[in-house]
Amino acid sequence: MSHFDLAQKKKQIEDYDKQTLEEGFWSDQKKAQSVIRMRNSLKDIVDHYESLLEQLESLDETAEALKNDLDEELLEMASDEYMGASESFEAFEIQVLLSHEYDQNNAILELHPGAGGTESCDWASMLYRMYTRYAEKKGWKVTVLDYLAGEEAGIKSVTFLVEGDKAYGYLKGEKGVHRLVRISPFDSGARRHTSFASLEVMPQFNDEIEIEIKPEDLIVETKRASGAGGQHINKTDSAVRMVHKPTGIVATCQNGRSQHENREEALRILKSRLYQLEIEEKEKKLKEIKGEQSANEWGSQIRSYVMHPYSLVKDVRTGYETSQVQSVLDGDLDEFIFAYLKSQVQ
Repeated sequence: MSHFDLAQKKKQIEDYDKQTLEEGFWSDQKKAQSVIRMRNSLKDIVDHYESLLEQLESLDETAEALKNDLDEELLEMASDEYMGASESFEAFEIQVLLSHEYDQNNAILELHPGAGGTESCDWASMLYRMYTRYAEKKGWKVTVLDYLAGEEAGIKSVTFLVEGDKAYGYLKGEKGVHRLVRISPFDSGARRHTSFASLEVMPQFNDEIEIEIKPEDLIVETKRASGAGGQHINKTDSAVRMVHKPTGIVATCQNGRSQHENREEALRILKSRLYQLEIEEKEKKLKEIKGEQSANEWGSQIRSYVMHPYSLVKDVRTGYETSQVQSVLDGDLDEFIFAYLKSQVQ
């Protein structure tokens, strides 16, 4: 805890408070809400830190008292205080791990199956279910923005918005290639198959970022929405597909009530992708300066889910693993997520 600069954090809170008092602050509602959100998040961390210091001070006093009198009741009190402080520190650690830029944002997730036809499409649908279950456990809202069903089963692609407290912070480390090994339910010979699917994770940006997109750089197409029906999208001619010619980035949306809504949402997705691309380029340059090797994203899987001949889910980045494959596929992802966040700090 020696690396936590309390004075600096309090100074940042003061600066945010001064901004709220400036003339015209509330005229830009989105910017104002962003400042308030950052200020409150920082204040929560500071309050938690000070509370933790008080707990540790109380525990220290109890330990001193035990040196003079090894009383059973006092020993039980010390044990309870220690457990409380441990839980508080763990919660504080998670809070700090999720205090980076954009961690407060909602998240846009996009799943694509790898080569392998029906097998990979089915695996993509399993991952979609896993992340929606995880979101449900967190009390977050999931909205499908674009959905393309597989020809025989599963999903060819799906883009969905996850809205909730620190959704991007929790989910950002899930980006990458996920590998499944199982006995195929689509193979009459009951042979073992390996399937891949990739997940993209981006913070959702509304109007708090300034990205200029020239009209001449856009190809905008409208089409009839397709997919799994009413629970996912509206079957109208309002679906919008945007292509950003300079980068080749594509954004689609078909869940809105009108073509205008879908166009606005597709543009937000496009801006988020362009900003994410900018972030990744900066990170890549930093890695090159540091001499780190950047692996090809598709070739570098982040996690393996093995259902046969044994049960194991293992994250190749952190080494964290569990034999509870079904629990993980049912959305129990926190241990994997926290292991990744802690590894980034180390």
